[in-house]
Amino acid sequence: MAEATDLADSGSSWFRSSLQSAGQLARDRLLSFGVVYVAIFVFLLLYVFTVQFAEIILHGYFQERANRAVNITGLDEPVASQIQNGIRSQVESSGWLRFGGVEANTIVLASDGITWLYVNGQIVPQPEGLDPTDVLRQAVQQLPATANVSVSVPHNTVLANSILIAYAAILIWGLYAYNRTLARRHQQQMELALGVRDEAARRAAQIEAELEQTRQRLAQIEPAEREQSEEIAAMQRERRSLQSKLGSLAAREEELLGKADRATDLVQEVRALEDLLEEAASDLEAKDGEIQSLEKNLKKASKGSSGRARGTDTLARRLRLLYKGVEIDDRAVDDLVALRDEGMILKAEEKLKRLDEEADNVAVRRKVGGLPDHLSIFELGFAGKGRIYYTKGKQRRFRVLCVGAKNSQDADLDYMRRLSRDDMA
Repeated sequence: MAEATDLADSGSSWFRSSLQSAGQLARDRLLSFGVVYVAIFVFLLLYVFTVQFAEIILHGYFQERANRAVNITGLDEPVASQIQNGIRSQVESSGWLRFGGVEANTIVLASDGITWLYVNGQIVPQPEGLDPTDVLRQAVQQLPATANVSVSVPHNTVLANSILIAYAAILIWGLYAYNRTLARRHQQQMELALGVRDEAARRAAQIEAELEQTRQRLAQIEPAEREQSEEIAAMQRERRSLQSKLGSLAAREEELLGKADRATDLVQEVRALEDLLEEAASDLEAKDGEIQSLEKNLKKASKGSSGRARGTDTLARRLRLLYKGVEIDDRAVDDLVALRDEGMILKAEEKLKRLDEEADNVAVRRKVGGLPDHLSIFELGFAGKGRIYYTKGKQRRFRVLCVGAKNSQDADLDYMRRLSRDDMA
């Protein structure tokens, strides 16, 4: 039964771990998609805002060059022609416009802010052969001139495409690094899942073998158990019948005692009922004794054959004869026989000898926790996985309560929890 419980617990824990792994994988996939979407969105935002930032920087750059171009100092030719030449050399000949694809529109207004002198390469037609006085008069009327430059970076130009390619390269590299990280993480999770699966398969095979051994042992003791169970069931049915009779007799007695007008006649009937009640009670006690005896026989039958019982008696006499300073319960002797391993039994006897002769030098593993307050029980290890549970003895120094191993720990603890104060007194 314990092996079946372990198998069920192992299966449920493996199923829970599989569900958790599947949920984690789904979350990782959703997270990876989310990261890709966010990265693309950030990439587009960075591209748009970088183009706008480039337009702002280039606007300041070309505005400064246009201001230098409209700063006229010489009066040897018309003002508009000098401005046209200056704008061509300072703005229109720039590599940003010629190779980068940047568009710059320049407007130059006279000092009145209304008359235009230059618009995107065009100037006001100038008459030929102006006198120096006419040139001077134009300079007085039109200067100082004001230049306004508007700069734009179209999205299909060399500059815009360069920005787009740079951010795309960063995006692709980042996504590649992120995918590599995810791949390594998934590989580690896969290896961990395979390890858990192999461990579960190994544990399942081990438990299956233990279950097969248990079935074989049960097949040997099943006939005796069936007979004992049938006899116990018959005794219990007879007990219930007697209890029902006792209940009816008690009700009849109360009914008779309540009728005071028939007290004389009821005295004899009451005495007869009391005799019947005593007889039924004695019969019930006898049946209870038989049931208890059968239950004890059933427990002994489940632990082994008659030869095993003789071995248990022999071991009990030998242990109590050799280790007189230690009280050894019958349960502990039965547990030693149930080990079925002479090596472990000898190692357990070695610990009992040290507990009898060198109690102060015995390395106690720990005090057993989770027990009622009136129980003070200690655990002594042997043969790696074996455990001896002992406490202070009633007449001797120590009392050995039971012997077990890791696979019988729950049953041993349950047995010790049921020990009452009278059992330990």
